[in-house]
Amino acid sequence: MEITVARKRLEEMRDDLDRTVLVLRGEHPLSRGGTAEAGDAGANLTEADRNEAAVQSAVEHRTAVLAALARVDDGSYGRCVDCGHEIPEPRLEARPATPRCVPCQSKLDRRRRLRAGESGGMCLPVRGFQGGRPPG
Repeated sequence: MEITVARKRLEEMRDDLDRTVLVLRGEHPLSRGGTAEAGDAGANLTEADRNEAAVQSAVEHRTAVLAALARVDDGSYGRCVDCGHEIPEPRLEARPATPRCVPCQSKLDRRRRLRAGESGGMCLPVRGFQGGRPPG
């Protein structure tokens, strides 16, 4: 991808994410000083949680875009941050802020899944199942 095109796309993404975060942070009535009715407290909490998750996702994406812009500035954009190989053009077109080639991203995702499995109940024992072949 032409570096000037990449920079322009990344800057547009950054600006869009800035607007998104501003809108999301001002969207929920409680964030503007409103009050909740007692019966709506559960619904408002859920809505606030969803809104905060959307804000967090946009902020994380913005951080990735800023890191990509830094790579543009230092001349390393388009190279995998892990192995140093060139990231294929179609991947950069689809995900301009991506820091990794597909194989390195796959390895990272696999490690994350394994860590998540170690830290919290991904596999729950089946009642009455003692290992070996399942009953029945």
